[in-house]
Amino acid sequence: MTSTNPAAPAIDGAALLDEVEAFHRRFNVFPTEHAYTAVTLWDAHAHLMDALDGTARLAFLSPEPGSGKSRALEIVETLTPRAATTVNASANALFRLVSADEGTPTLLFDEIDTVFGPKAGGNEEVRGFLNSGYRRGAKSLRCVGDGNDQKAGFFPSFCAVAMAGLGSLPDTILTRSVIIRMRKKAPNETCEPYRRRIHEKQGHALRDRLAEWTATLHDQVAEAWPEMPEGVTDRPADVWEPLLAVADAAGGHWPERGRAACLALIKAASEGDEASLGVRLLTDLRDRVFCGVDRMPTAAILEVLLSLDDAPWADMSEDGQATKPLTARRLSKLLSQYVKPDNTPIRPRGIRVGSTTPKGYYAEDLDDAWSRYCSRSEEIRNIRHTATSQVTGGESVADPCRVADTPDADATPPLMRIVG
Repeated sequence: MTSTNPAAPAIDGAALLDEVEAFHRRFNVFPTEHAYTAVTLWDAHAHLMDALDGTARLAFLSPEPGSGKSRALEIVETLTPRAATTVNASANALFRLVSADEGTPTLLFDEIDTVFGPKAGGNEEVRGFLNSGYRRGAKSLRCVGDGNDQKAGFFPSFCAVAMAGLGSLPDTILTRSVIIRMRKKAPNETCEPYRRRIHEKQGHALRDRLAEWTATLHDQVAEAWPEMPEGVTDRPADVWEPLLAVADAAGGHWPERGRAACLALIKAASEGDEASLGVRLLTDLRDRVFCGVDRMPTAAILEVLLSLDDAPWADMSEDGQATKPLTARRLSKLLSQYVKPDNTPIRPRGIRVGSTTPKGYYAEDLDDAWSRYCSRSEEIRNIRHTATSQVTGGESVADPCRVADTPDADATPPLMRIVG
């Protein structure tokens, strides 16, 4: 007689992801529903590294201890393949871990603030590992060998990485991450206590089922080009593409939920991230200093910047020195990183103010940088045009918002006016 073993039933990916999400909900209190969606998709994508061209970093961050970051990482550990948890590791150890014969690990970095926090030093090699390893084929050149017998060799760094820590992370890592901003549980928020010797086995059972399901998706995910939500391009699209590929493969409500989470978490990250110092300076110059004028002396610019209570300009440090207010020299150094439309650095120029010609800056020199690095640039240009057209007698005012409420322009402090 011929054996007639029935084929194993196909795994319902959507139902399996529902179970993974429910497992997280037992032990984790995430800040939003979208966070559960993103973390669940991330767990599954870690099983598909051989099929993906890129990976999203996962970052659990909070301003205070006791917000559930480490617990979240602990649950992720039970659900992902070849999970390796570390609190601190050298770049050399990380490169060797990724290139080991056992296969691509899922690297879980707890207390990542000890690596990149203000007291941790540069850790540029670890940062380089995390920056490069988000894409397939990423390698770093290292020296290997004993004693004087050293040879150059390339080591891969492509692997899934989840991190947990206080504060923030370098911008180069944040832009490659799905960011979950954790918080302490409210009195009405509860979750089940996690007991490793009991619950780890349950997580591993789900991990094994994820591995079985994702093994059937290799070709489908490798060839997938998931449709991105409107407006999601460039780096955010690179981050979310592998997660949405998993959502599409699972089907059910996951494609819709995945894209909703994508939009919500990208928006939250853009609102929560601190801009670089240079971008913050450009934005403050446009929105709170020039505010519609076409030129300003450096002294007037500094007066306004140093008066902003919610800005860093009155209390800055440089090269490890004691904090001090922003100076004309530092202002020039920061702005010279950006270029004018003719591709030359933004530099102070002479400005006619009465009978004197102090150094200052022209809006036309900053326009290109404003349009490239700051939002709402078109709106601000329209405001400048309107404000400038309302100034009479060739006079241009540094703060038109203040002058608008002043019947006599002469009532404006002298430093805040520019006489043409």
